[in-house]
Amino acid sequence: MKIGVVGCGNISDIYFKNLTSVFNNTEVLACADLDEQKALAKKEKYAIPYVMTLDEMLECKDIDLILNITTPQSHYSITKKALMAGKHVYVEKPLALHYSEGKELVELAAEKVLYLGCAPDTFLGAGIQTCEKLINEGKIGKPVAAGAYMLCHGHETWHPSPEFYYDIGGGPLFDMGPYYITALVRLLGRAESVTACCGKAFQERIITSKDKYGKKIDVKVDTHNAAIIKFESGTIVTLVTSFDVWGNNMPNLEIYGTDGSLSIPDPNTFGGVVRATLADKKKFENVELCSPYYDNSRGIGLSEMVLAISEGRANNASGLLALHVLEIMESIIKSSKEGKAIILESTPSQPVVLDWNIPLGDLKTFG
Repeated sequence: MKIGVVGCGNISDIYFKNLTSVFNNTEVLACADLDEQKALAKKEKYAIPYVMTLDEMLECKDIDLILNITTPQSHYSITKKALMAGKHVYVEKPLALHYSEGKELVELAAEKVLYLGCAPDTFLGAGIQTCEKLINEGKIGKPVAAGAYMLCHGHETWHPSPEFYYDIGGGPLFDMGPYYITALVRLLGRAESVTACCGKAFQERIITSKDKYGKKIDVKVDTHNAAIIKFESGTIVTLVTSFDVWGNNMPNLEIYGTDGSLSIPDPNTFGGVVRATLADKKKFENVELCSPYYDNSRGIGLSEMVLAISEGRANNASGLLALHVLEIMESIIKSSKEGKAIILESTPSQPVVLDWNIPLGDLKTFG
């Protein structure tokens, strides 16, 4: 399927690399960026045939799918414009800044009979797929509880332009939360309610990375979010995302079942070490990964969506999954402001199991 890529910033390189040299069912026909020099540089580096504007992409009959990897503030507007033009869309996370906007996009895609996909697709990597297999096989019994912790002190010490991390649509919840919440939903199913408390330790941040050293940033979002998420299955999850922590010894993600516990690798990666301990064991042991996708495989969700289009079925990194994640994140903020539990209305799409016993670059539905 021929793809038009909108956005040629920091994250674009791994998408260009994988879509042009790893996955066999994707072809990047054109790229676009508000800074044309960035687009020209990617065209040269990855041998992309054309540099176009967004409007030119939407008018191009050879482009079937738009990959929207712009900043979060543009996710809704560009995705809506592409859907209105009759293009399938795969968009970086989050799906939109507001649940109402995300819901509109999902409904628009359904109305237009188009596919909508959304990052993160890290849950299709070897690490979380191995964990999913273990849970589905009943290795740890029924999941009872889980803990997920994304704790750091923000990005102003290393990122060249960290301002958007502290603007609306940023913060630890909207920036890193999608990786953790998407993994949890994929492994545990639909969430039904959220209770949370949020705050921020600093009203202002000072950039210490090289390019903008000394520049001050007004912090417009909460930078510490603590939530209890109750899942429909009965599993109770503790989630903490923070840019206010200098150091910690907390796990990335663990799931505790009636027959054992599962230590899950960083959900912002595709591989990592999976460890499990059963009721009759006294220590965690490493588990062999079940998939070859343990390196940075960003774009696997888009490639799988292309496969889903050809098979006429739902895709895994779907708009419905991203909408559920978006509602959970928005409900965390809402719960903190209103001081009460928020009942969720959205439902994620059902997972489609893939067969990982095939060569790298090819994808196949299991069975």
